[in-house]
Amino acid sequence: MASGVTDKGKAWILETTFRKQMNAGSTSDTMYIALITAATTPNANHDTWNDLNSAEIATGSNYTAGGTSVTRGTTDFDVISADATAESNNYGHIQLKNIEWTASGGSIPASGDGARYAILMDNAGSAADNTANKVIAWWDLGSDRSVADGQKLSLQDMEIRLS
Repeated sequence: MASGVTDKGKAWILETTFRKQMNAGSTSDTMYIALITAATTPNANHDTWNDLNSAEIATGSNYTAGGTSVTRGTTDFDVISADATAESNNYGHIQLKNIEWTASGGSIPASGDGARYAILMDNAGSAADNTANKVIAWWDLGSDRSVADGQKLSLQDMEIRLS
């Protein structure tokens, strides 16, 4: 028996997951974007922040342990669409707002290797203290990223695509 998910269905799954506010008593509407070094390469088997947090960049200079929060909804997940214009497209995707850290009082990271991957995780508690946060997605930044005091480390147009 053949089966599949339509492109609009893919977009709906993403919208329901990332844009709909949760019902009272359910999972938090807060998620986190954290930065890790190349010491650990994320993969589909990394289920929780505990699998990756030992590679988190050094905190300080306006980067805090566990990263920065994003909230379910249209502000932080600002673009959603489906594309069926060609057989090679056939996807739904959602895009996050631009995420920025401005280094203050030193560089980001405060020491050690630069950020190589951005990690999106849910909120099973607080980002800094709870290693049970589920890893939802990751992005390879292409190279190690560091910024000096007063500069911005910016992540732009990060998207999650279901094909």
